[in-house]
Parts: sequence; C-alpha cells; structure tokens
Amino acid sequence: MSDALFIEGGRVIDPANGIDGVRTVVVRDGKVAEVAERVERPRDARALDARGRWVTPGFVDLHVHLREPGQEYKETVETGARAAVAGGFTTVCAMPNTKPVNDSTSVTELVLARAAAAGLARVLPVGCISRGQEGHDLAEYGELKAAGCVAVSDDGKPVVSSALMRRALEYARAFGLVVAVHEEDPLLVGKGVMHEGPTSTRLGLKGIPAAAEDVMVLRDLSLLELTGGRLHVQHVSTRGAVRALRDAKRRGLAVTAEATPHHLALSDEDVGASGYDPDFKMNPPLRSADDVRAVREGLADGTIRTAGWSRP
Repeated sequence: MSDALFIEGGRVIDPANGIDGVRTVVVRDGKVAEVAERVERPRDARALDARGRWVTPGFVDLHVHLREPGQEYKETVETGARAAVAGGFTTVCAMPNTKPVNDSTSVTELVLARAAAAGLARVLPVGCISRGQEGHDLAEYGELKAAGCVAVSDDGKPVVSSALMRRALEYARAFGLVVAVHEEDPLLVGKGVMHEGPTSTRLGLKGIPAAAEDVMVLRDLSLLELTGGRLHVQHVSTRGAVRALRDAKRRGLAVTAEATPHHLALSDEDVGASGYDPDFKMNPPLRSADDVRAVREGLADGTIRTAGWSRP
C-alpha cells in the first residue's frame, strides 16, 4: 500500500503561493509533496474526501499565553500546544509575562524544552523588552535571541518611557528581533474599566478613551521611523490606531499589527446589553461601533495582517 495521503476535492487556500481553488493535496512522509488540480491516485493510496471543506497551511498565532512557568494552573506549554493543534495552529508565539517573566535564557530554554517534550505545535518564545517587565532597563536581547526568542515584548504592560522604546527598537534591530507592543498610556487609562463614550456614561462606569491607545501608536510609529526597526502592534482596537498604521505602511515603515476576534465582533454597547457581565471586561476594552468597523476595514485591506513579520 502506498504511504501517500491524497486530500481530494477541498478548496485549497494558500496565500503564500497564490492558490485559492479546488485542488488535490498529496502528503508523503508527513510533508506536502504536491498540490495540483489533477493528480493520478494509485488504487492502493489512502484518500481523504475534503469536499465542502477548506484545506490550508497550518495557522500561526503570534500572541498566546502559555503561562508556564509559574501559573501552570491556568495553562502549560503542553496544554496550550494541544489546544493550538486542535484548532489548526501549528506555530504559536508564547508571550513572556510568565512567573518569572521571560527575560533570561533559562526561561526561554524551559519553554522550548517543554514544547519539544510535548511534540505538538511549534512554540516560539517571545522575550521581554525590559528586565522584569519593569520598563527601566533593556533585557539582554543577544542572549534571548541566541536562546531561541523570535521577538521581544512587555505584553500586558506598555513601554511608558519613550527613550527606552527608542533603545528597544535600535537594539532589537541589531539582533533581528521584532518589538511587539501593548499600546496604552497608563495615565489616560487611569482607573477606567471600559471604553469611554455614551455607554460608559449611561452605565456610570469610568471610561478609557480611545486616545489612550492612539497616542502610544503614534509615538511608536515616530520612533520606528527614526530607528528603522521592526514593530508589531498588538490587539489593535481603535479607529485612530488603524488610520495611523495604514499611513505608516503606505510610507514603507516595517510595521505589522494584530486584532482579536472580540474586537472584530463586539462593541462597548455589548457591555450594557450584558448586564454588567465581567466577561465583557478586557484590555484593551471593547470599543465603539465605529472603532469596530475601522478594525474590520483594516483587516480587509491588509493594514492589520498578523502574518506580516517573519520567523526564523
């Protein structure tokens, strides 16, 4: 019996190779050997009927929280990787806000060792921008890169210092690392718990203005233009941020961005409709309907395209 697997009749969507149509995919020794409209299948070969289904390359998630080390009761590298492959994700980038945070080779190596032991999705560690995610001193980018990190981020915390952000972009560029940023001005956020607008006023809840995200995105795009580094903006949620990113990409800056499903599907109006359900409290907060439309448009026109930064 042939060891090849013929996946037949499915709609193959492979943007990297410009394929979108019904094709047969031939898999040999665990690797894609051929993609074609017509392939002669040996009688003894295995076949999988994919009619009515999509056949795609493995998905890549640039922003996951595996919580190991330190918070294994929430998630581990193995359980996260298992969930990833169940959803079609073959590569994930693990954020560094573990306990301790990933600002050292020891944490990076632990994450990679756990991933290798699991043998599921490929896990790419992301190191910290600053030591301890405290926003004062840069982490050791050279050591993090050598240990296996593909990017740096203080995810969950903004880089408040403009001077530190400039140095981060400069040093990350020297080591071929992307700087991924959580964009919010903590002084504008204050004690806010949801988007600032008519809904927050009606509910009597402290609001977070869209400008809290916008001003940080604009600052970092200015620093990116100055340094020539590579920037990735995490969980974009505002119309102003989308507009700034679109303009930056048109000017040729090396910037990419991501958006979450909930910021594409829900707005601050859903907070009121939920009856104060805390499941609707998140960071960044659910924004206005206008913001949601802008994020959707950004996704449609390629302004937000998380596959934009490469991985080694």
